Amino acid sequence: MSDVRSAANTPYRMPPPLFSARCRGCWWVAGVFVLVLASFWTLDLQWRQLFSMDAVASMGRFVGEFFPPDTSPAFLQRVAVATWETFAMSAFGTLLAAALGLALAVPAARLHAQDASWARSPTRLVLNALRSIPELVWAGLLLIAAGLGPFAGTLALALHTAGVLGRLFAEALENVPPGPAQALRNHGVGEGRILFYATLPQALPQLLSYTLYRWENNIRAAAVLGVVGAGGLGQMLHFHMGLFQMSKTATLLGVTLLLVVAVDALSWSLRRALTR
Repeated sequence: MSDVRSAANTPYRMPPPLFSARCRGCWWVAGVFVLVLASFWTLDLQWRQLFSMDAVASMGRFVGEFFPPDTSPAFLQRVAVATWETFAMSAFGTLLAAALGLALAVPAARLHAQDASWARSPTRLVLNALRSIPELVWAGLLLIAAGLGPFAGTLALALHTAGVLGRLFAEALENVPPGPAQALRNHGVGEGRILFYATLPQALPQLLSYTLYRWENNIRAAAVLGVVGAGGLGQMLHFHMGLFQMSKTATLLGVTLLLVVAVDALSWSLRRALTR
């Protein structure tokens, strides 16, 4: 009862103002905001020309060339093969990335307070290097070694995504509740068995959720990698757009959209099942 009275007698504090003259962080944010606004003045943004009637008419004619999409059986058969290549590139690339990311996440994480983590900094440097290079650059480099085709695209997705997943996996392993692992450690259980029987089981739902989310992103990336000759829908899209075959391009864009929506729905369903 006394707690209720003391809570009732506690004076109500108003929330702090959004901007305070004494707040250094507020001035930094305001300065960055002003710089962002000022940067627009350096760009040659021709808004009047963009929204002119000539521009609207030109865009209308361009969009009209996409219809009707090409639905000939021979072309759809080629599109089906390319769709499967794109799907396989994203799935296998994500699987390789998850395996490599987990292998790098273990030395990149401090698993307990007494862990020396001597390999933490160099491993995180490797992860930073992997994810700092975009998939298109990885694909361009790997095309020299692996040649044209989906194999180079798969490796490019795997290397970039391994850097992303490795960092996320390391953070997930470090944030696991330490109780079960410490209980096993007090009984003399080795660190390897602690990792497999205490740490990984607790972090597994989060690791799978991260992997599925990256798979969604890799579907889009796999479609783009075809531009540099990595196969799949992107390569066909680049080819037919270069020849201004807009009806075929419309079919490819539609199939790409359907593939992304299907993978997003599948990934969302799996992540929802994991969180139940």
